[in-house]
Amino acid sequence: MAPSDQAPRALTPEQLYTTCDPETLPFARTDEAEGFTGVLGQDRAVEAVQFGIGIRRKGYNLFVHGPESTGRHSTVREFLDRRAAEEAVPSDWCLVNNFEAPHQPLAIELPAGRGVIFRDDIATLLEELGTAIPSVFEAEDYRARRQAIDEAFKERQEEAFDTLQERAREFDIALVRTQMGFALAPMKDGDVIAPEAFKDLDEAARDKFEADLEVLQKELQETVQQLPIWDKERRERIRDLNREVTMYAVGHSIDALREAYDEFPRVTEYLTALQGDVVSNADAFMSSEDGGSPLQALAAMKQPRETDVTRRYVVNLLVDNAHTVGAPVVYEDMPSYANLIGRIEHISQMGALVTDFGMIKAGSLHRANGGYLLIDAYKLLSQPYAYEALKRAITAGSVRIESLGQVLSLVSTVSLEPEPIPIDVKVVLIGPPRFYYMLNQLDPEFADLFKVSVDYGWDMPRRDDNTAAYANLIATLAAKEDLKTFDAAAVARLIEFGAREADNAGKLSTQMGHVADVMREADYWSRQAGNGVVGPADVQAAIDARIRRVDALRERSHEAITEGLKLIDTDGAKVGQINGLSVLSLGAFAFGGPSRITARVRLGKGRVVDIEREVELGGPIHSKGVLILSSFLGGRFVPDRPLSLSASLVFEQSYGGVDGDSASSAELYALLSALSDTPIRQCFAVTGSVNQLGEVQAIGGVNEKIEGFFDICSTRGLSGEQGVLIPASNVRHLMLRADVVDACRAGQFQVIPVATVDEGIEILTGKPAGARDGEGLFPAGSINQLVEQRLSDMAEDLRKFGQSPDKDKAADGGKSPDAEEGAT
Repeated sequence: MAPSDQAPRALTPEQLYTTCDPETLPFARTDEAEGFTGVLGQDRAVEAVQFGIGIRRKGYNLFVHGPESTGRHSTVREFLDRRAAEEAVPSDWCLVNNFEAPHQPLAIELPAGRGVIFRDDIATLLEELGTAIPSVFEAEDYRARRQAIDEAFKERQEEAFDTLQERAREFDIALVRTQMGFALAPMKDGDVIAPEAFKDLDEAARDKFEADLEVLQKELQETVQQLPIWDKERRERIRDLNREVTMYAVGHSIDALREAYDEFPRVTEYLTALQGDVVSNADAFMSSEDGGSPLQALAAMKQPRETDVTRRYVVNLLVDNAHTVGAPVVYEDMPSYANLIGRIEHISQMGALVTDFGMIKAGSLHRANGGYLLIDAYKLLSQPYAYEALKRAITAGSVRIESLGQVLSLVSTVSLEPEPIPIDVKVVLIGPPRFYYMLNQLDPEFADLFKVSVDYGWDMPRRDDNTAAYANLIATLAAKEDLKTFDAAAVARLIEFGAREADNAGKLSTQMGHVADVMREADYWSRQAGNGVVGPADVQAAIDARIRRVDALRERSHEAITEGLKLIDTDGAKVGQINGLSVLSLGAFAFGGPSRITARVRLGKGRVVDIEREVELGGPIHSKGVLILSSFLGGRFVPDRPLSLSASLVFEQSYGGVDGDSASSAELYALLSALSDTPIRQCFAVTGSVNQLGEVQAIGGVNEKIEGFFDICSTRGLSGEQGVLIPASNVRHLMLRADVVDACRAGQFQVIPVATVDEGIEILTGKPAGARDGEGLFPAGSINQLVEQRLSDMAEDLRKFGQSPDKDKAADGGKSPDAEEGAT
């Protein structure tokens, strides 16, 4: 019986490739185009971006996800720049010394532009103090008052010793100044008695001298004990004088600053503290005769721009928005922990690492404060603890600058702890969809912090209005990239390329980065050829060259087939053997090729063995497809009897992993061929998945699969009978190469759509599949009748064979029923 007259027919060239008519484009050359503004084919994403940057609520940060080269970064940046330009410029932030707790610097917020003014005002103040303080200390008035204090101390000291000396003379005792200090010695006739002479005195005289010496020694001791107290009083009076003089020197300047910053309480508090510290440390501003103390000279040598005393009072301008227009939009290219939250730097000094508040640097969160921060999600997640630091800052609404060692408690040394700085920043993460869904699933905080999903689509409908907009966008890119003029035919070829990139003749890819790359390369080939404008041949040359640069593996794979190393038949007919099609992706390049699939059947317990799965080369989706075959057989054939076959399926010469269900229809055809003992024509290759009802379902990579088999047939010589069976639902995806379309137009190759397994098996075997009649029987000689008859015979054979364990084991290839059930 011949196949049905309603059997599928090969597709026409127009169905294999949907062209773009240059006459339908809105211009003849790109330099005549009106250009394109906006975002093409991303309405959902644009709405989400506008909502995300418009709502000012906590947690409404954005995660922009979608395929590469769709303009995610550039378009979002454009939206942010436009919105930021309308917003107020955020404040400046400064760090100053905390004189009461130097390890905890203070943060001061000032209006934009006032931070640098404040820093310069303090620098000017320090210059003035560096001159004014030494001047007042060198003035005659200060010298006189200082000398008066010293002389008063000296007079008080001398008066005390004079009084003691007069009292000693009353007892004929002298007060003698020695190298060891003051001493008392007895006198006679106005001269000090020598020790030998003192021994010659009578006992009564000696006793009297000793008693008087004891009394005077006590008074001398009391007088000497008063000296440190008087000296302390002297120093305190000098210190008070220094404070008074220093206050006089600095008071006017600081009062002027305090008045200028009267509206900023934090600044006035700092100026008051600075004034008190300068007064208390006025000596630090005094230079020695050689131009400075040894420590100051060493500090100046290590830090040539600033001395220690200057660094104590400088203002660390952490964030300067003096030249910022609108709100800041910051892209952090390297979102490490330190680059996000800031860092505390150190310098080597006398063999040790030292730091101070002036060496604290801002992070991107500080610079973006009051605006927007863009971060690549992959880069963020690849940096240790950076993602956690970002979340902590967003949650707290502030940034605390601290080293990673402090956060992890890896160091216990005293370090700086700057005051946290409040932040109000909208964070925008950009990454692939899998990152967005992974974080949503694995991080319980993610959904609360990034409430706005901005989903960039892969493609858009290929309507007339979208095609015109696509053409205008191509013209805009050509002008922006300073490329040569493209004619309408070249633009039409680029639009066709966009459809091929979308893997759908009825859609256009929104990955304009790939289109832009082809445009740049077409411009190059046009210049190499000396063409006046870029034409379709230049575009095609660019596409061919792009493939040529990366198709070495495809060439070697096809070469293995044409040289007979990998066994693939493209003519004749074989039972239980079929050409399946698969796709291998190598980065942005994918290519297809045939693989031989074979099936063997024998008496058994109804099990279809997936050899790939048994050796752990088959993935779960492929295994699912094989299990569906068992379900299809059991549902269609011998419904009143159990399946009594043991079948095996394998990808011959497959040495790597196999996954996906796109070969399940080919495996079913091979299985039906083996059961019906009907050969399959090897001039065909097959792709498509199948369900339990025998319907052939769509698969991916249909263009690459067809072209892969065509290349093998073309190398061996096209016979006119060769072709590929594809799912009927994949017809809309066809955008085949020109040489494949030309071969089909010439009748040398064919692409045939099938909707069911029955349609496919008729084409592959040349026999009708057969449908049950009113009595529930398949037509004699049909594929389905032959399969059912074979399965019925197997069931009868199994019944006759008996059901003892040993016989079951023999009937099923040596496995016991328990082992068979466990394996299934």
